[in-house]
Amino acid sequence: MCRAYLDIGKQGTQNAEHVDAPISTRLSIVALILFCSFCQSESLHAADAKLPNIVILYADDMGFGDLQCQNPDSKIPTPNLNRLAAEGTRFTDCHSSSGICTPSRYALLQGRYHWRKFHGIVNSFDASVLDDSATTLPELLKTKGYKTACIGKWHLGWDWNAIQKPNTKPRLHPDSGKVEYFSDDFDWSKPIPGGPLSHGFDYYFGDDVPNFPPYAWFENDRVITPPNASLSIAPSTLEGNWEARPGPSVKDWDFFGVMPTITQKAEDWIEQQSQEKPFFLYFAFTSPHAPIIPTQSFQGQSKAGGYGDYVCQTDAAIGRVIDALEKKGILDETLILFSADNGPEHYAYERVRKFDHRSSGPLRGLKRDLWEGGHRVPTIARWKGKIPAGKVQDGLMSQIDFYASIAKIVDAAIPEGSAPDSIDQWEFISGKTPSKRSTLVHNTNPNGYAIRHDDWVLIDTKSGGVSKVPEWYTKQMGFNPNPHAGELYNLREDLGQKKNLFAENPEKVAALRMLLQQQKNLTP
Repeated sequence: MCRAYLDIGKQGTQNAEHVDAPISTRLSIVALILFCSFCQSESLHAADAKLPNIVILYADDMGFGDLQCQNPDSKIPTPNLNRLAAEGTRFTDCHSSSGICTPSRYALLQGRYHWRKFHGIVNSFDASVLDDSATTLPELLKTKGYKTACIGKWHLGWDWNAIQKPNTKPRLHPDSGKVEYFSDDFDWSKPIPGGPLSHGFDYYFGDDVPNFPPYAWFENDRVITPPNASLSIAPSTLEGNWEARPGPSVKDWDFFGVMPTITQKAEDWIEQQSQEKPFFLYFAFTSPHAPIIPTQSFQGQSKAGGYGDYVCQTDAAIGRVIDALEKKGILDETLILFSADNGPEHYAYERVRKFDHRSSGPLRGLKRDLWEGGHRVPTIARWKGKIPAGKVQDGLMSQIDFYASIAKIVDAAIPEGSAPDSIDQWEFISGKTPSKRSTLVHNTNPNGYAIRHDDWVLIDTKSGGVSKVPEWYTKQMGFNPNPHAGELYNLREDLGQKKNLFAENPEKVAALRMLLQQQKNLTP
């Protein structure tokens, strides 16, 4: 329509050169030209305001120091993560909500501290922990027209009662003492509610949890091939224990095939998306979580053993997602957020002695710990033209903040009662302002909390350690026994948390304890 008006305008202008047109006609022509300019301006603004595709790449048990771009002494090549950091911004003080799997995933998708509701992981055949009364991140994005998918590890529970056969009696495993189920306890032909499709995802493909039964492929709300056996034989791992719990399984389930399969599914799903409709892909890796099982083509690629090779495979999967976006011609129209659910598993200590590789880098602690290595996780954001390239930000941020930040980007109103702990950090992520967050609560279990405020962190329990620390490592690092009731560190001066200032700063301890209690007393 504007093009037609412009033609008329040109014709009118040409005629005006030869004809003494009435002033009203000339004013009309000017008005039309101005209107067309306005239309063109609005059209350009609309193009600039096109909603980005959003991809969250979520590693499982990956350490702060595993990335080459973050740790020059890393023994693991990570070229694709290096590229992501070079083309985007790396955040060196970003934290998961917990030092373990399920709570961090809950907090990411709900924008809420996990400890307001629970502390532990979802075990085999447990119900969903997501809040039916609140809007999840994918549900929010669907209000803006997004197509949504979750591929990989779910670990947030399902309504297994819906497919459990009547009169099934719980049995306790003779070794673990936990409830054990068998393949014929369930009607696998039925849909399973409570999973990703019940919480805002249009599509799901994965194995739920890589080391928990049922060992089978899920697509949407169903198991593709019904389990017909019970897993009892441990696969051969390249480091650590197999850690796969016994239970219903597809016969000859291939643990080594999990990462290649979900990576291919992520590529395929991206390829299937229309360029006219924005999408949200939450790609939750099953690696480098135990069992540590890199495929043969990645074995020996690192100098950090089987785990290092598994990180190489994870990095390659990230590269394949980037390539799929590039092939589709939408890489630069996509916001990519990479992070991890918590720090590395306890095998990381032996990795220091055997390979001189520190998965936690300069940080103290591992998965489960209240020390920084348990929850300060590698984090990178890329969106060409919107997020600075090659920048490093050291401001405080939490994965809980992803929710409100994404809501800001897509101009979505967060419903009342949803994402209560999330802070809009878009201006910080995009390099325009310092971080808005000054306080963050750390927690892994009900017995211990820590609170971060500015540069200070108070661990309000006897020790920030939950995972057992070998004596040789304690001596090597020069850690001293803690005779006090808690731990206090200034992270700006002591990132490795070696000098406990608890006894020297009683006023700081009291102030942080009061702040922690205030945070816990909030009831969002």
